[in-house]
Amino acid sequence: MKAITFGALVVAITIYIIVAKPDFRVANGVAHVIFPVFHSIGDAVTWPFRAGGKIIKRIHRVSILEEENAELRKKLDAALARETDCDVAIAENKKLIMELGVARNTDYETIIADVMYDSAAINHEIFMINRGAADGVEPGMVVVSFENKMVGIVIDSGLHFARVRSLIDSATNIAVRIAGSEVYGFLRGDGSATPSVGFFSDHKFQGAKGIKLLTSNISGVLPPGIYVGEMKNESDVEVASPANLSRVIVLKFTGQNGEYL
Repeated sequence: MKAITFGALVVAITIYIIVAKPDFRVANGVAHVIFPVFHSIGDAVTWPFRAGGKIIKRIHRVSILEEENAELRKKLDAALARETDCDVAIAENKKLIMELGVARNTDYETIIADVMYDSAAINHEIFMINRGAADGVEPGMVVVSFENKMVGIVIDSGLHFARVRSLIDSATNIAVRIAGSEVYGFLRGDGSATPSVGFFSDHKFQGAKGIKLLTSNISGVLPPGIYVGEMKNESDVEVASPANLSRVIVLKFTGQNGEYL
């Protein structure tokens, strides 16, 4: 109340001076006193509102941070769950590789190649890749997909290209083994997407859906342990088709006596 009374009194005196005695020097002097006083009064009057506004802003910021923190916690929990799933999958994959004896691409020196085109005909499946002798590709090397599944064997190579006979070609006849066992046989191409397999090491053995086949080196032609395909029934095997491939991996293998390059 005192501040308000003083403020009103100052205003009245100022108006009186300006109206009754219009002396600008006096008015300027009074203004230098009035404006700081009113500024201080205004600060005093508006301080609770300004303080309240700052508190509200801080509360709002804290609320936003809490929401963001909760969202980050959810993402972190999800990431940790995915990491755990990946660790489990990696462990299971390593265990499966050891149990089945599957060879990995890292066991060989490899060459990445694009599938140029295929020349498919009745009972005949040969395709070309854009890597050749200049890249180290030689006849007898094995070609696999990026899923580590055997696609075929290099039959000849030019300087910058090579021809690959796929597993479904009618001239294909490779030694195979049932994963996780010592049962051996031969996979024969017939031009279809499901070449047939016959087992010779155990004539009583009956093939069945879901059985996985790996390459065998009993003939000294192929490296062992490369995944060939999965049986659909007692004799047919589902293998990789060149028509579904755009890129492949060449395994630098001599094709003689199981030697690596």
